[in-house]
Amino acid sequence: MKFRSVRVAVQRTRILPAWVRRADAAAARAVNARRTHPLADRFWSRVSGFADRGVLWWTIAGALAVIGRRRTAARGLGSLLVASALTNVIAKQVFGGDRPLLADVPIGRHLPKPPITPSFPSGHSASAAAFVTGIAIEQPRLGAALAPAALGVAYSRLHTGAHWLSDVVGGLALGAGVAGLSILVARPGPRDDAPRPSGADRRLPASPDGSGVFIVVNRASGTSVMRTDPVQVLERRLPQAELHVLDDEDPGAVVREALARDVPPRIVGVCGGDGSVSAVAHEARAAGVPLLVVPGGTFNHFARTAGATSVDLSVDALQRGEGVRADVAELRFADAPPITVLNTASVGLYPDFVTERERREERWGKWLAAVIAAARVLRRSTPVTVVIGGRRARVWTLYVGVGPNDPGIAAPMQRRRLDGGLLDVRLLHAGSRVRAAGALAFGRRTSAVLRRIRLLPERLESFTSESIEVLVRPRHGQPPGFAHDGEVSLEAPSEASARTASPGYRTTLRIVPAALDVYRPASTGRASTAAGTGAGTAAGTGAARAGAARSPRP
Repeated sequence: MKFRSVRVAVQRTRILPAWVRRADAAAARAVNARRTHPLADRFWSRVSGFADRGVLWWTIAGALAVIGRRRTAARGLGSLLVASALTNVIAKQVFGGDRPLLADVPIGRHLPKPPITPSFPSGHSASAAAFVTGIAIEQPRLGAALAPAALGVAYSRLHTGAHWLSDVVGGLALGAGVAGLSILVARPGPRDDAPRPSGADRRLPASPDGSGVFIVVNRASGTSVMRTDPVQVLERRLPQAELHVLDDEDPGAVVREALARDVPPRIVGVCGGDGSVSAVAHEARAAGVPLLVVPGGTFNHFARTAGATSVDLSVDALQRGEGVRADVAELRFADAPPITVLNTASVGLYPDFVTERERREERWGKWLAAVIAAARVLRRSTPVTVVIGGRRARVWTLYVGVGPNDPGIAAPMQRRRLDGGLLDVRLLHAGSRVRAAGALAFGRRTSAVLRRIRLLPERLESFTSESIEVLVRPRHGQPPGFAHDGEVSLEAPSEASARTASPGYRTTLRIVPAALDVYRPASTGRASTAAGTGAGTAAGTGAARAGAARSPRP
């Protein structure tokens, strides 16, 4: 043991230049000489510990997968795995090096189990840089938001005396380099959630200045990272539109009240997340008016599928009168009125995640709350018992997508088509919790590879149908929540369960083809010269009224 220690020290002295060793010593003296509160020492120790074996990054990747960023999570984790292997299997063996003496580090900063592997480069720093750089390649703004976490992990290795400055810098460089080279293997984009063009273009009423348009804005839906305020764009480009900023109001109720006026709006719009869009779409269907969707939430799954990926694109489609007719689904609990569903409905891990996240959003914010919720749910949730098609099954998740989705994934968070006329049903049967989490975390291509090498379960069942009926059994004495478009219904399942003789609650879902007119940029790129003309407006209004005849107010 003594011989190995001397050899490693000599090895480090021979490889690293003298100025690097002097910089290491000066940085260590500066960090160790700083007086810090014991709580700060404990914080940095826990940051370092949470990053052990990549737990922090796997947790964030799980949260990204749950919210539909599977390709982003896969690149981050792939970069992390390669960087970790290069660091621990090759770089540490080639460069080695002795770690700082613990006698020089304040005792309150010592890690519970001091590392004994060679020092250069820092594996924690390499993993952090690889993961965050991989995320940034797919989603630059999200990568920028996570960069402080990676730098915090790197600093924690200095604060706790686990590494020299050169170890940390070398690890960061190695990790970032590995992630950068991943572009040669798989170029970024299109993202997992990039929709395919679908649905025939159709003429809708055009409104160049916003006349006859009523738009509700839900600022509580959350915001994507660094997005321009959509209200400013709407006010500038649609000066005649009526904007109603919600103040603890139900968006559906506000739109319903506007549509009941003596002179109702010709067009209703919503600026918010998927839950707000779904509520307003329900009222638009009932009234037979077209829907303008403006991305204003955190995820905006339906807006992306419709091609309305920015406020300007949505306004462009409205001003030119370009749109499409979209399928929706109806979700019904027992004999309660149906709920309009635009993307997905589910029971199991995802509703558990949403419920946990919403409990923490006010204190931690949406992104950090999502990370905490994902960690708790993947550690504590239990399977749900369902009866579907007369068969009883214990499942981690039951997902029902509106329209066909990519095969081979357990959780289709975003529909790929606006038409299709079918529900896409996925059941992830109960088995290993770790494998279930992996099945939910990865996209189609990654899942297929991991399934072939038996790292993911084969217990994924999928089928399509025009309608399904599901009986959901209680779990822990309470009926589990049922999620639809990012919102979780808790009261409706409880009421439905109370009205039935058998334990649990019964729910039905059915597809409603071509039920909703939605503005979107023309997929052919043709801007019709009839935009705003009386003939185009009359045709669009007539089509909307015809849609209403098939979809009466529930």
